[in-house]
Amino acid sequence: MNIVISGYYGSGNGGDEAMLYAILAGLREKDSELNIVVISSNPEETAKKHSVKSVFWLDYFSIFRELLNANLLISGGGSLLQNVTSGKSLYYYLSVIAIAEFLKVPVMLYAQGIGPIHGKYAKKIMKYVGNKASVITVRDEGSIAELESLSITKPTIECTADPVLALTVKNKNIGEEILTKANVDMEKRKIGIAVREWKNLKLYKEALAESADILRRDLNAEIVYIPMQAKEDVFAAREVSALSKEGGVILEGPYNTEELLSIIASLDLIIGIRLHALIFAAVANVPMVGLSYDPKVGRFMKSIGDTVAGHIEDLQAETLVKVVKDKWQKLDEIKERTEKLLPPLREKALRNIEFAMKLIKE
Repeated sequence: MNIVISGYYGSGNGGDEAMLYAILAGLREKDSELNIVVISSNPEETAKKHSVKSVFWLDYFSIFRELLNANLLISGGGSLLQNVTSGKSLYYYLSVIAIAEFLKVPVMLYAQGIGPIHGKYAKKIMKYVGNKASVITVRDEGSIAELESLSITKPTIECTADPVLALTVKNKNIGEEILTKANVDMEKRKIGIAVREWKNLKLYKEALAESADILRRDLNAEIVYIPMQAKEDVFAAREVSALSKEGGVILEGPYNTEELLSIIASLDLIIGIRLHALIFAAVANVPMVGLSYDPKVGRFMKSIGDTVAGHIEDLQAETLVKVVKDKWQKLDEIKERTEKLLPPLREKALRNIEFAMKLIKE
């Protein structure tokens, strides 16, 4: 059976690569003989890293040819169908789905974070293409609300969970070795910061820098900057570190999924702007503080019974430090609560694979 997977792959984003890793692992566990083709911005790297056939994301001829022979198109996971971070990407991902639907290939929107989608035309196209899908699974209740607002009701729709929540930390020693080589003091407790660039804003970087200095001094903790998307996040981390008085350890990366999971598992707490830094923390049962730049961050924090500490566009160091210190006093309690929440989330994540396999068999 032939499966084509469309998503934000090959761009070095640790969260998206982890989603692909989880999707492939789940499919192969069910059927090791599946022929899988991944649409990627770096086909050579994707093919090598994930042991799949891969085609270039703008090579529509090859995409059409692969879909012509496909039994299923998986679109996802991730926040592909939105036009907040990019106005063009929504139409690109919808175009791939539309080709599959034109060829009568079953389409599954896989654990997607839907929306926000702005604009009358964009909503109309989304409604038309979305209603022709076979199955839609989404990773949060906010996405269900988005589908309802778009009048997408015809496919089977279910709220599952992000595919990465089905993963486990295989070897914590990998992360500890990386931290040791980066000269992190392993005798101290460690606070990770997963920062990203956003709209060329500087205020949130100043607030993070001030917070890092206070936390390092008051909690006697090491500050470690974690790059989920190596080049971009390292650049942002350097800016934050340069604004602080105490500095911090900046991991350069790039790291694969197992390495990132292991690094985060070696921390005592993480402050995350990147969504998948927070999801990795949940998988590793590491207490987290989420900072919102996009509704998906707040949606995820809500799914684990928590809230964000603020939005990066008006972030204040005083507020962030207070939230971190409050959680620092009850790390064990938070871990115990997350440990209970994780199994049902993992089951929800595995539901995505069940839907995909059912479509293939049908």
